[in-house]
Amino acid sequence: MVKLSESFRNIFKIQELRTRILFTAAILIIVRIGAHITLPGVDAILLAEAVKKMDSNTLFGLYDLFVGGAFQNAAVFALGIMPYISSSIILQLLGAVVPYFQKLSKEGEEGRRKLTQLTRYGTVLVSALQAWGVSVRLTSLSIEAQPIVPAGIQGIGFTLSTVIFLTAGTIFLMWLGEQITERGIGNGISLIIFIGIIARFPHSIVDQFRVSQNLIITLIIITLMIAIMAGVILVTQGTRRIPVQYAKRVVGRKVYGGVTQYIPMRVNTAGVMPIIFAQSIMFIPQTVASFFPESEFMLSMSTYFTYTSLTYSFFYAIMIVFFTYFYTAIAFNPKDVSENMQKQGGFIPGIRPGKHTADFIDNILTKITLPGSVFLAIIAILPAFMVKFGVTSSFAQFFGGTSLLIMVGVALDTLQQLESHLLMRHYDGFMKSGKLRGRLR
Repeated sequence: MVKLSESFRNIFKIQELRTRILFTAAILIIVRIGAHITLPGVDAILLAEAVKKMDSNTLFGLYDLFVGGAFQNAAVFALGIMPYISSSIILQLLGAVVPYFQKLSKEGEEGRRKLTQLTRYGTVLVSALQAWGVSVRLTSLSIEAQPIVPAGIQGIGFTLSTVIFLTAGTIFLMWLGEQITERGIGNGISLIIFIGIIARFPHSIVDQFRVSQNLIITLIIITLMIAIMAGVILVTQGTRRIPVQYAKRVVGRKVYGGVTQYIPMRVNTAGVMPIIFAQSIMFIPQTVASFFPESEFMLSMSTYFTYTSLTYSFFYAIMIVFFTYFYTAIAFNPKDVSENMQKQGGFIPGIRPGKHTADFIDNILTKITLPGSVFLAIIAILPAFMVKFGVTSSFAQFFGGTSLLIMVGVALDTLQQLESHLLMRHYDGFMKSGKLRGRLR
């Protein structure tokens, strides 16, 4: 504990690091302020009453989780940074099947610059489409026959202004994220999502205490959450290292190569993406059923896909395992790794270069992905079981699923950057070894 407090003090001894942290904090404060500025034309009082009646276990609830409540507040940052994430995912998927995008991804810095520009254009398009959907939803909401958007305001003017404000809000958030990445600490886009999730944590604890009415039980639940978080960190950092030997080359009087390096293959290569994909699809039945409140068939079908049902948990887990393999195949290509290794004169001891190396890497990747996908499935369905044991649905979200994985991933990434800044200036880091490492085997 003494060493940890000393490391935190060292952070503020370094002027550049102190400036970066304060800059990041200032940007995140702006993000939270924007999440509470209601769109023009929306009755904030009626909206607050409508929010209390909304079901958080829908696709809209999932979206609101990522934007820190801005979606339910109908704020100018209601779309958050999610359109940018969606655009990035679309381009990444296209990069696996479309030759043009594959070519851009291999063109180095120039190719990355073009992909970034295309991602921004895609963000504007996705934001405009989603903003139009939000305007339609807002005009359809009412409390006791009183519309949230007054009848005199509804129309093309309100729709156009909503699209402009929400799209501009997303672009502004994207710019703020880029500023954090460039001039602050950590990944800006990830931190914006992170702060939105964390902002709901104090309210969730208060809600849990009101339900349990027992401080001891609340502390036990928080301790259990910390233990689960430690397990997530362990798996997130877990890697399987494959040794790679580089042959010696003599160029003039210098000798290159002759060293052993490692290919770190993560147990959870796909990260949080399988849960996001699976959760988005699993929320569709309930979301569609909400548009047909008079249909008995749709309502009966939606009961099988409620958040806490066994049917929901079963299909949810199966889809996560599937998407884990699917996204891992896109994110990590053994053939490309084998080709790059061969070009640099590297080889895996005991394995012939080329196709045999690619097959060897693919075989290991398949084996370590299975426990990773099963772990993701368990973490994803854990909140539903916690609800059955008396934990509030808002607080249960922090026991697993998307929110927990994002918090752990972003926190580790930011901590690693702080660690590198400290070590570069010869200060002790947060770890005894001087760096954050996962398991070797």
